[in-house]
Amino acid sequence: MSMFNPPHPGEFIREVYLEPLGISYRAVASKLKVAPSTFNRLVNEQSNISSEMALRLSKTLGRSSES
Repeated sequence: MSMFNPPHPGEFIREVYLEPLGISYRAVASKLKVAPSTFNRLVNEQSNISSEMALRLSKTLGRSSES
């Protein structure tokens, strides 16, 4: 049985939202009310996502916090 290796949440956000829509990470960080450096570390896969950040992202991006 092969293992499923899901993408990092930052990779998903970058490839589904930021790049196709031409949105800057600073604009999203501002809407999330976090420092741009915090969101940049997430998008560049240098930090993990917390449950609080998942909730903020779900409200900002219109998805469930689980996704």
